[in-house]
Amino acid sequence: MSLKRIGITIGDPAGIGPEIIVKALTDHPEIYELCTPVVFAPRAVLKRQIAFLVKPAQLVTFTDPANLQEPLEPGQIALFETPLVTPLPAPGEISAAGGEIAFKAIKAAIEQALKKQIDAVVTAPINKQSLKATQIPFLDHTAMFTELTESQNTMTLFVTGSLRIFFYSRHIPFREIVDHLTEEKLIETIRSCMLHLEKLGFARAHLAVAALNPHAGEGGLFGDEEIRIIRPAILKAREEGFRIAGPISADSVFHLAHKGRFDAVLSLYHDQGHIAAKTLDFFRTVSVTLGLPFLRTSVDHGTAFEIAGQNVADETSMVEAIKTAANFAW
Repeated sequence: MSLKRIGITIGDPAGIGPEIIVKALTDHPEIYELCTPVVFAPRAVLKRQIAFLVKPAQLVTFTDPANLQEPLEPGQIALFETPLVTPLPAPGEISAAGGEIAFKAIKAAIEQALKKQIDAVVTAPINKQSLKATQIPFLDHTAMFTELTESQNTMTLFVTGSLRIFFYSRHIPFREIVDHLTEEKLIETIRSCMLHLEKLGFARAHLAVAALNPHAGEGGLFGDEEIRIIRPAILKAREEGFRIAGPISADSVFHLAHKGRFDAVLSLYHDQGHIAAKTLDFFRTVSVTLGLPFLRTSVDHGTAFEIAGQNVADETSMVEAIKTAANFAW
């Protein structure tokens, strides 16, 4: 049985993306037992990072995945070479060149995934300010992947060990969370969660919905959204045959899911789920984008410009993102 081919995009070359990719592929031989990693990047970016290594690393360059000779050995880095935009930014430098290099690598990986030449994509972090300095009409990964794959209704899933968290809403102001919460949209979100869990291999998945208010509203004492919106949506979802629990107070539901009571939790807003996942294990939290024609995973941290070029970045999240892609890619 052939291993899954996992594309890895370089991210902003002035950030820690090149470092954590090279460290993952030279210091973690278990990755090569799970998949064949393929890095999408300009050769010069990887060469600059490899110069920091004590142990040797070999770049295996190709332009067509069909020509890639497998299996690779740990320390062999398969490189799908993407355009180098000059001047190559220095570590920690915000620049249009950095934004363009990151985007061209992402675009190439998406094209190869759509052609079925790779099975999933793992993304290193990009910098929104560098992207804004270009003429590229996207400011984040989700927008790029959604538009370039002509996808709709994408969802984010966080995976931290045995804890899996979906998000009803993410990047909206805190004061607008309640305004965005409707029974109809919550039912649609629950349906999407269940369909994605099934595709990931969870038959008859059990989903818990986090409460919005303290103590799930305490019967209306601390807010009535659980009574008016959340509970009716859950009841209707159950009538459709889904295994749904809740609303369960957010101070306990993530712990219960981590212990195996539920297969996943639907968090109602950004920080509610982020805090739970990152407190449990910050470096092993992986972001998964679902609803695309292929699986996309990502490290759940930024470019860390303040430490770029110092060879001190922790690659754990990149290692986990690659493993998650290899385990769940279809």
